[in-house]
Amino acid sequence: MKRLLVLLALSVPVQASARDIGEVSTAFKLIGPNHKIVVTAFEDPKIGGISCYVARPRTGGIKGAVGLAEDPSVASVSCVQTGPIVFNDPISGDEEGEQVFDESRSLIFKSLEIDRLFDKTNGSLIYVARTTRLIDGSPATSLSVVAPMAWNGTQPDAAKVR
Repeated sequence: MKRLLVLLALSVPVQASARDIGEVSTAFKLIGPNHKIVVTAFEDPKIGGISCYVARPRTGGIKGAVGLAEDPSVASVSCVQTGPIVFNDPISGDEEGEQVFDESRSLIFKSLEIDRLFDKTNGSLIYVARTTRLIDGSPATSLSVVAPMAWNGTQPDAAKVR
């Protein structure tokens, strides 16, 4: 039980700033909601001035309405600088990067993750969308790169990398 509570507590900050922007229907379903593409926005939890937008399919129909459908393993991410870049906390500089967004894509086994990588040579922030399963994930990925720039005369913070 303690492990479950710790896991839930750790996952809350990743989802705390996520907000749905809108959705577009892709297929009509006579019973239950339509299949759709859902767009969600979130801010990078450790870097102020970066907003990301995630588009992914959501399965409709009866299974989708009751939460039993497994959504497709595809997603698109686009991140943009929306203000001065401020590193609130140190970010990971290793090759694995760190998770900045996580969403369940099925009842138990699949999730959509967005990880941030840091290009030390160019100072760019790379966001990679991917789906994971209990055993393996999907090779379908999406990539977005933010190269921090001056904002209204304010130079971006130097990266705090651990």
